[in-house]
Amino acid sequence: MSVKIRLKRFGTKKRPYYRIVVMDSRKPRDGRTIEEVGFYHPIEVEDKQVSIKEDRIRDWLNHGAQPSDTVRRLLNKLKFHIK
Repeated sequence: MSVKIRLKRFGTKKRPYYRIVVMDSRKPRDGRTIEEVGFYHPIEVEDKQVSIKEDRIRDWLNHGAQPSDTVRRLLNKLKFHIK
């Protein structure tokens, strides 16, 4: 099974809200997740936009999960180093 860390969209039209989730790469974007590891709220002020569970993300990365490009960018913005 190919596991990815990616965004799952919530919110309304023009008011997006995303959860950072771990899920099978073959599932649809808003499909069933394995685990929720954070959130991304792009409309909030800069300090409150991203919240993550660092230990869970690090654990999934060590088990072979691959972050999407957007999640990788968000993690790098938080100074979370990916090997």
